[in-house]
Amino acid sequence: MTSGILEVMLVDCKGIREKDFMVKMNPFVVIRYGNQECRSSVVRGEGKKPVWNEKFTFNAEYPGGEDHKYKLTFHIMDKHKLSHEVFVGETTIYVKDVVSLGVETGKAELRRGKYRVVLPDKTYAGEICVAVTFTVNV
Repeated sequence: MTSGILEVMLVDCKGIREKDFMVKMNPFVVIRYGNQECRSSVVRGEGKKPVWNEKFTFNAEYPGGEDHKYKLTFHIMDKHKLSHEVFVGETTIYVKDVVSLGVETGKAELRRGKYRVVLPDKTYAGEICVAVTFTVNV
């Protein structure tokens, strides 16, 4: 089994739907890979076009068993002043090919790209821009 670092660059979102029409959204993203979780910073007052440009790292192994283990999920949330969080949308990126190629070559990447953000009923809710890199531990 080979281990490495999966690096996720969270760039921005566009066209995400505001849940409260009275105030601008304060979005943040919860990123999950397997049983690991990271949270972005809260972008205050940028509404439907938040920009993060933040990097997150996850430990990854290959082969790791079941395919669901190679799934990055992004949950876009809206932080309200009264401390509750509202779900805005989500997207999933399967990274098994990136990890397996990285194991073979030492490093592999999914270049910066846009992914559809959807609601639980799978209706379109905007897009998120991310890049992913896997690097083998030496």
